[in-house]
Amino acid sequence: MNQDKYVFAQLVEFLNKNKFRKLVDKYDGNHYVKHFTCWNQLLAMMFGQFSNRESLRDLIVALQAHKSKRYHLGLGREPIAKTTLATTNQNRDYRIFEDFAFYMMKEASEKRATNILDIPGKKYAFDSTTIPLCLATFPWAKFRRKKGGTKTHVLYDIEAQVPAFYTVTTASKHDSTVMNTIPYEPNAYYIFDRAYDSFRELYRIHLTGSYYVIRAKTNLKYEVVKWKRRMPKNILTDAEVKFTGYLSEKKYPETFRLIRFYDEEDDREFTFLTNAKHITANDVANLYKKRWLVELFFKWLKQHLKIKRFWGTTENAVRIQISVAIITYCLVAIVQHDMKLNRSTYEVLQILSISLTDKTHLSILFDKTNFNDVKEQLDPLIPGLYI
Repeated sequence: MNQDKYVFAQLVEFLNKNKFRKLVDKYDGNHYVKHFTCWNQLLAMMFGQFSNRESLRDLIVALQAHKSKRYHLGLGREPIAKTTLATTNQNRDYRIFEDFAFYMMKEASEKRATNILDIPGKKYAFDSTTIPLCLATFPWAKFRRKKGGTKTHVLYDIEAQVPAFYTVTTASKHDSTVMNTIPYEPNAYYIFDRAYDSFRELYRIHLTGSYYVIRAKTNLKYEVVKWKRRMPKNILTDAEVKFTGYLSEKKYPETFRLIRFYDEEDDREFTFLTNAKHITANDVANLYKKRWLVELFFKWLKQHLKIKRFWGTTENAVRIQISVAIITYCLVAIVQHDMKLNRSTYEVLQILSISLTDKTHLSILFDKTNFNDVKEQLDPLIPGLYI
């Protein structure tokens, strides 16, 4: 029964504590730890994400304000000092939280799986977002001469609307160099912007039995092998081509498909490259349109969770905080699915953020709260991502 449990404690029940414990044992995370365990650390960081804390000091003040509830929130009996949380974020292996984020992403993806565009197979969009950092405070995150920054590269499941994979690098890392870290699945579709023009990696996708859709650059050198004569509306070109440049042909020796599409809404022309020769040209264009969902995900993550201001200055602390933010996002997505909530992710997060220390059952909490006047519901970009 959840009658006497705090809302935050009820949320914690959606987490697989046994899986997290195995990851802690794998990386020996609780070695010589007496009080503030990795589990306590995870929950403290998640409390900060849910309650929208601006800084480490702000988080500690919030936790101290609820010291009488600390044990029942899952944060342990001992008080949490600022130095304790800062030290654990600096020293404990970030892979514990990163691997648990991967587990949460997989669980959320399996639960929320749908099918769009009537095309069999998983559909992913891959992109990155840059987070500026002060080079004096974060010297490891060198970007330019006087600027620092980090990049979060995300493989986004556009059907389940949750991340499927992510990695963190410095901002100086070019996007295309991270493509070799993606765990490609056979018969899945991978959608890229034109920054990801690594033909060697595109050919690797082709060899794994997967499909890519990528926007072409204007300086592409190719020759047409075969034309399609009859084309539907807005399809200007649909041809089978091959590279003519020596290096390009060496990296991608087979033919592929080139499609030129005219977008009436924006009055723009797009050129796509793909190895998916079995679907229509309009399907290829529609798949690329879905890439915008990963941009909306980045926008949502930066606006509503804490990944722009960090509670530690080391690379390890930054990685842990990004992992916990993604765990929090996936938890909200799972709660939304399991409880069959007819609310946006934004609404769910906002209701939870102001109710963490209430003793209200989650079903009653969401049933009683009325968010009809939320501004973001009226945003035309939001429904595709948050419903």
